[in-house]
Amino acid sequence: MSADTQTANLPPFTPDYRASGVLLHVTSLPSPYGIGDLGPTAFAWIDRLCEAGQRWWQALPAGPTGYANSPYQSLSSFAGNWLLISPARLIEDGLLRESDCEGHSFPARAVNYDAVIAFKHRLLDAAWSNFSAGVRRDLGTAYESFCHDSARWLSDYALFQALKVKYNGAYYLEWPLELVERKPSALAQARRELAREIDKLCFAQFLLFRQADQLKQYAHAKSIRLIGDLPFFVSPDSSDVWTDHELFLLDEQRRPSFVAGVPPDYFSAEGQRWGNPVYDWGALRRTGYGWCVDRLRALFAHVDVIRLDHFRAFAAAWHIPADASTAQAGHWVPGPGAVFFSTVQRELGSLPFIAEDLGLITPDVRVLRDQFRLPGTKVLQFAFDGHSDNPYLPENYGADTVAYTGTHDNDTTRGWFEVLPQNQRENVWRYLKRKSGESSEIAWELIRLAWSSMAALAMAPLQDVLNLGTEARMNLPGRVEGNWRWRFTEDMLSEPAFERLRELTVTCNR
Repeated sequence: MSADTQTANLPPFTPDYRASGVLLHVTSLPSPYGIGDLGPTAFAWIDRLCEAGQRWWQALPAGPTGYANSPYQSLSSFAGNWLLISPARLIEDGLLRESDCEGHSFPARAVNYDAVIAFKHRLLDAAWSNFSAGVRRDLGTAYESFCHDSARWLSDYALFQALKVKYNGAYYLEWPLELVERKPSALAQARRELAREIDKLCFAQFLLFRQADQLKQYAHAKSIRLIGDLPFFVSPDSSDVWTDHELFLLDEQRRPSFVAGVPPDYFSAEGQRWGNPVYDWGALRRTGYGWCVDRLRALFAHVDVIRLDHFRAFAAAWHIPADASTAQAGHWVPGPGAVFFSTVQRELGSLPFIAEDLGLITPDVRVLRDQFRLPGTKVLQFAFDGHSDNPYLPENYGADTVAYTGTHDNDTTRGWFEVLPQNQRENVWRYLKRKSGESSEIAWELIRLAWSSMAALAMAPLQDVLNLGTEARMNLPGRVEGNWRWRFTEDMLSEPAFERLRELTVTCNR
């Protein structure tokens, strides 16, 4: 990272730092093209954050999605989600005509992924054809530089995606064996046969990264910093596993020997069986954790701070035998621990991370987090069980905390409250020192608690700022269909809620 980036990362970890921000995934932004993107509405969103006195925008992982369109099941740890390319920006660049983007209709409040994918495939074909025909020749040098600088991952990722198209989206283990095993002759032949598709996919990444750079520069000019999200595990059907299979615990057929998940918890009485392959930490350690460091560097090109999803797995992860039907059959296996973070600190120069330390947290997780002075995570929706020692109650926060009203895995605060048992509702009102009231103000009550707490950083999902109900929930853990679709509309940017947020932020010295 550059010195400028490192400086931007340091404030959340100083004792007297106080700031706030909003959690919103890019796909949820308004756009006439069916899905939020890195175009004009993303810039308008940054303007709105700035006007509301906020200093941070946190998004979900932005890798290319595969299974169920989940951002936590990316096809690559290094590539970006090409669906986030802004058609409006491509029109400005002269790579598309306005007529290329006409003749479509998309819902305004939800993403129809099948329709969006088909539509954007057509746009990418047109943009690549125009560029290949000589439009915007001035971008040629920048494109070549991008391909050179991204050589670590770009070629294999593009080939992987091209093969996915050729084999109708099939899991890569269902491809011909010589491709599964990456026989050099088979790879060379595939690169020749799929050369145009591969070049188009590389060009898509160039366009996406170019737009992401422009957005980050604009955010910094507005004094907005960006929080990215790094899933701990990778998708089993990803270019990561296909290309670097020796870094994962796989059997002789390259199928996972164990899969990731968590034991029974708040979200599931049977635990969660995620299905991701688990790492061979011995193999990674022998390489100096090079793949992991490269993965972090790739994300830091676009963000200022990284939320480390499932941080507890750096201490120990729940390994489930691949043939087990539920997560209950799993067991804890030690993670890379302090050696990993010492290596990352040496390679990157700093540790600009937020530890997502929710769920079943054991003392070794806290020791690891505190050893490297990483801020932990608190979620107010977990606070009201009636026990004064509940760690999610604001009076139990230290300054080394990022406080959330809720996260992408929770219901909206209004939706959460509306289905709480009556005794727990009474706990909430008792804590707030209010008489039992309507649920319509509960989201703002929790925002006020987070903003006025000791936490260095206070965050709320946009759904809570807008006081939306369950219909605006982003993800329901354990459900395959229907997640990751919520979007808001452009007129919501003029909501008086943003003025209210600005006033609260000033009052709470954030």
